[in-house]
Amino acid sequence: MLLGIMSVSSWADTCTGYDILVAQSAETIDLGKGLKQTSVKSQSIVMSNDSVYNLATGECSGTLLQTEDGKSQGSGYCARRDKDGDTVSIAWTLAPGADKGEWKSTGGTGKYAGKHDSGWFQNVPLDGKVSVTKWGGDCH
Repeated sequence: MLLGIMSVSSWADTCTGYDILVAQSAETIDLGKGLKQTSVKSQSIVMSNDSVYNLATGECSGTLLQTEDGKSQGSGYCARRDKDGDTVSIAWTLAPGADKGEWKSTGGTGKYAGKHDSGWFQNVPLDGKVSVTKWGGDCH
């Protein structure tokens, strides 16, 4: 029974929060036959009660591809700096048609140096230039 409890707790998120994004630019190219490619750039601030990422700010950019069947997929990067001047970068991916994506740390300085954090994210539907992304993951 203890093994069952241990394996369930290992799946629990050790960090959670929200990423508030304000769109700076978005350009969509209609490739025809239902294919559309959108490049986006947003300013970002991370809110978290349980991680070192709280109040890190910066820029996120990426590309989304909408396929003929209406499903979207995408990938991109975020680069942020905190109040101490430490920097952190993450990569994100969204599989075709998925409602949750994945993120992982790709580098950083100071407290973020050598981190190998990763997790999930899910966009909260909103209209306009401001969007909110809920996220969680394994942060150590």
